[in-house]
Parts: sequence; structure tokens; C-alpha cells
Amino acid sequence: MKQKELKVALLGATGAVGQRYINMLRDHPFIRLEVLMGGESAGKKYGEAARWLFPEPMGDEYAQMEVKKSRTESAAGCDIVFSALPSEVAKEVEPAFARAGFPVVSEASAHRMEDDVPLVIPEVNPDHLSLLEGQRASRGWKGSIVTTPNCTVMGLAMVMKPLVELFGMDKAIVTTMQALSGAGFPGVPSLLVVDNILPYIKNEEEKVAREARKILGTVRKEGRSKVIEPLELPMGVSCNRVQVIDGHTETLYSEFPRAVEPGAAVRALERFRGLPQKLKLPTAPSQPIIVRTEHDRPQPRLDRMAGSVPGMSVVVGRVRRGIDDRSLMLTLLSHNTIRGAAGTAILTAELMQREGYIG
Repeated sequence: MKQKELKVALLGATGAVGQRYINMLRDHPFIRLEVLMGGESAGKKYGEAARWLFPEPMGDEYAQMEVKKSRTESAAGCDIVFSALPSEVAKEVEPAFARAGFPVVSEASAHRMEDDVPLVIPEVNPDHLSLLEGQRASRGWKGSIVTTPNCTVMGLAMVMKPLVELFGMDKAIVTTMQALSGAGFPGVPSLLVVDNILPYIKNEEEKVAREARKILGTVRKEGRSKVIEPLELPMGVSCNRVQVIDGHTETLYSEFPRAVEPGAAVRALERFRGLPQKLKLPTAPSQPIIVRTEHDRPQPRLDRMAGSVPGMSVVVGRVRRGIDDRSLMLTLLSHNTIRGAAGTAILTAELMQREGYIG
């Protein structure tokens, strides 16, 4: 049976992540990008308003579209709204769209930690979408807000999921080496980062720990509502900005309540599949976690576009014993603007439609 077309509007269309949506949606089998919205760019043709960042051409279809104001009436006739807005803008704009009846899938951090807002990685916690019924009821909204995680958390939580599920986890120590594109455009000034590493990203370390615990938490009933009980897990996080354009690399040291063989961890990671794979959603990679056995992989330049849907798989390598037989160390890599941003939002919309959360 042919999939029903899903018409979407995009907030923050001219930014780096907004452009990634356009790149990923141009050939989508049933999601059609109907409306592009912006702030200062409103009223201009998209081709004039956007400084295109990708080697692939923008395409005349989008270049000739007029950027509309970020108002609910601009999205009339659309089934869903993607938001790539800065958090300070998203805080006010996204609830207005939800009140007006639109399901909003947001990249912004503004609403991620609110109790009734799902923070979703479709393979990891699709059941968290069940918060939406209570969200609509308590807020009196016809629409809703679903958020996707910080780009650094995305690959980390995906890798942690099968390890936590199968072995439990007592502690996690994470060090990140984050790409420049994670700072948006124009990003980090060249004189700060060339020949350098920046060992601090504002608020990032706190976000990683908080969001990971929520994503890996469990849904429980609380009266008539559902809430997320975060995973109780001590986490130490150190975040660094490095001279890589795309692809966040992270090291994970984890401790477990019992002995875990590296080989068993590798098998758990390789076998991991989620609901998107079961449903064969268009943006779901057939293997969400790919394990490399070479001693020097993953590497951003070689592995960031890995997977059957390029850039949507997390690549893991250097899986080895930690300080004792109850600890492991590994390195992981995820594409921060595909899997860590636009790609997961698109996959979330596909899942929401298939599961009946979009009318």
C-alpha cells in the first residue's frame, strides 16, 4: 500500500541544519517539504537567503521557494513542523505551533527536559512518544512537541542502550571530540581553533549527562499521566571542540555490575536493532551500530557517512577491556548533522506517522 504523503514545514530553514533537512528530503518517498520559514530571510527567495554549504546543488525547486515568516499561518495545510531554530527562539515559537495544532519535531534544547516532552532516538526509546497524550491533555494543545537530543548524546545513547539493557551499567566516563559544524554557521572563529583544541563547550557536559539519563530512562504511570524515570547512572563528561568539519568522536569508559567480555559487548552492539528497522522506515539504517575491528577506526573522514542510509549509523571501534573484567573502553563516531540532527528528526516523523501520532 502506498504511504500517505506527509507535508512538512521547516523552521530555521536557512541555517546549517536547516540545509541538511533540504539535502535529505529532496528524494524522500513520502515526506514533501512544502514550506520554508525564517526570520530576517522572510520574503526572499531561498536561493538568495541561504548561503548554501553543501557540494550538492540546492536545486531549483527550493531555490525558487519564498521563505515565509515563522508564523503558524505560514504552515497552513502542513501535517508536521520541523524546527531547526536556535533554542532561545524555539522556546517561544514552538509552543505557538503546537497550540495551533501542529506536531512539532524540534532540534532545539529549549523543551528537551520538560517532564511531558519526549526526548527521542527512534531506535532507543520509541515508547517515550506515549507522553504525547498527556502533554496534549495537560496543556490543552491540539498539536505537540517532540524533541531530538543534543548531537553529542545521539551516538552515545545509541551505543549505551544495548550495553545497559544486557549488562546493566554502574558508571560512564565520556570524552568527546566534537566537530566544528556542531557550533552552527559560521561557527568557531578560525583563530581560536586552527592549530588548537578547545577543551570547553558551554553547557555541553551537563546536557550530555542529563539527556542521556532521560533517553535511557523508563516510562511509568503517575496518576493519570505518564512520566520518564531517568536512568540512575553516574556520568563524567568532558567535551572538546576539534578541527573536524563533520562527525563527533567520543570515547566511552563504562563499568558494570559483573564481568563483561569485550566480545560479548561487540555482539550486543552489532545485533542491536530498533523499531525503525523492524518497520523498515526509509531513513532507518539496516544496521544502526557498525563495529569496526581495525585498531585505528573509527575516523571522521572515513566513517562519518557509514551505513545503508549514509550518515545514519553510529560507528564503534577499539572495544576492549578497561581496568578490570567489569569495565570496557570503546570509541564511537556519529555524524552530528545527519544522525545527530536532521536525520533523526526525519526518522522520528516517519515513526510518528507509522505509529499514529500524526493524523
